[in-house]
Amino acid sequence: MSKFPLFCIAWLVLTASSGLSQDIHYNFDDTADFSKFKTYKWVTLKSEAPIEKLTDEQIRAALDAAFARKGLTKVEGDSAADLLIGYQTTGQYQEEIAGVPGWSTGPGWRVSGSGKAETIYKGDLAVAMSDATKQILVRRGVASKALDPKATPEKRQKNLDKAVAKLMKDYPPPK
Repeated sequence: MSKFPLFCIAWLVLTASSGLSQDIHYNFDDTADFSKFKTYKWVTLKSEAPIEKLTDEQIRAALDAAFARKGLTKVEGDSAADLLIGYQTTGQYQEEIAGVPGWSTGPGWRVSGSGKAETIYKGDLAVAMSDATKQILVRRGVASKALDPKATPEKRQKNLDKAVAKLMKDYPPPK
């Protein structure tokens, strides 16, 4: 078997898998002392794509669990907190070409011949952490493809849990 078909197959697998994975981006204030943050309180941030109560509760529960694993304790009411945490959601629609009529990737492979554009929903989840005392942003992370209103409830929860785990992987930031 020649190297060209193997290269094509490898390229297709890599391209397909990169399109399906969640992208995580974050930034933090490198002057902030993250070791002093022990408690947090939820704040409401305005979202581009407002969500219903059930999804809001799922997002907060997933984040609460991740924060607890990182040693943060949630406080409520009038109690003071070290961090103020809020999240935002964005809805993105992206069109992708499903296939070009008659195009083939090699023997036995065939791309959909419709040539029609397919709309794919990609919901981002952005989490902001602010120092409650100084009233400054100390960390912000964004996970793409975290929310998909068309997915089954099980798949939505799995995507959300995966996104939150990735967002919190490098918290606190390395010194």
